[in-house]
Amino acid sequence: MQQRKLGSRGPTVSAIGLGCMGMNHHRGVVPDRREMIALIQSAVERGVTFFDTAEVYGPFTNESLVGEALEPFRGQVVIATKFGFDLGLGGQGGVDSRPDRIRQVAEDQLRRLRVETIDLLYQHRVDPAVPIEEVAGAVRDLVVAGKVRHFGLSEPGAPTLRRAHAVQPVTAVQSEYSLWWRRPEAEVLTVCEELGIGFVPYSPLGRGFLTGSIDPATTFDSNDNRSTLPRFTVEARRANQPLVDLLRDIGSAKRATPAQVALAWLLAQRPWIVPIPGTTKPGRLDENIGAASLELTTAEVRDIEASAARIAIQGDRYPHEVEAMTGL
Repeated sequence: MQQRKLGSRGPTVSAIGLGCMGMNHHRGVVPDRREMIALIQSAVERGVTFFDTAEVYGPFTNESLVGEALEPFRGQVVIATKFGFDLGLGGQGGVDSRPDRIRQVAEDQLRRLRVETIDLLYQHRVDPAVPIEEVAGAVRDLVVAGKVRHFGLSEPGAPTLRRAHAVQPVTAVQSEYSLWWRRPEAEVLTVCEELGIGFVPYSPLGRGFLTGSIDPATTFDSNDNRSTLPRFTVEARRANQPLVDLLRDIGSAKRATPAQVALAWLLAQRPWIVPIPGTTKPGRLDENIGAASLELTTAEVRDIEASAARIAIQGDRYPHEVEAMTGL
């Protein structure tokens, strides 16, 4: 597996990481835990060294799953996790990045992940009630204490990113980014390049849509959050199918799948971009890893973007109240 460095100060990781959320959260029927541990460990054997989880996934149980699976590989892999939601008794489910809360979450995460230091700790969503300087300061204290190595932000706006970075250098930004959601290009990627910050696209395959495995007839389990997303209504799926057709046509010429083309396009954007596609299937894991070996020429990237620009993507990515939590 090719390696990439997350920005100027970040760790060197596999060019393709593994998003672990769907292994027991927000993706329908929960898979067998033992099978997911085996999948994570097989990813390591295939060269994947970058794994993503969060406190809210489960909640709590996804971190425990990842911690158990990766305990035999301590020191060989990089685990990223996140804080930032109110998950306490009586909590309303909103954001919560109070410094005291951050410190307590980190202690709990160290235990669940079975590590002595958290490799990369993101604020999951910006908390408008807590100045970002206080958040960065709390993480800085954890870095000084040896409990966290690197600080990250998920879905920040450019001004928030700059303010946080001035207090505690930000190693990585994680935001949704793919051929059907390109808003980070407007400002955030430019700031990342300027400040030497790595970028980690989540949902790089459009929550599975860009793989070509979802069509207007697909149904989603009640526990699958795609059933609530505007971009996954039947009408939106039908309208957005031309983007999948485009990826399939390009893939046919390259002997690659639509998913591999979508991931290769992301990798071609910047050398410090590391996508984290999630999966629960060994075959899909192999497919995603294979994207790291797919090279797109400058002309091919330009042609993909020109063709994609002619396709009007339908449907918001989140309901309004959820989108309001982001800084983009």
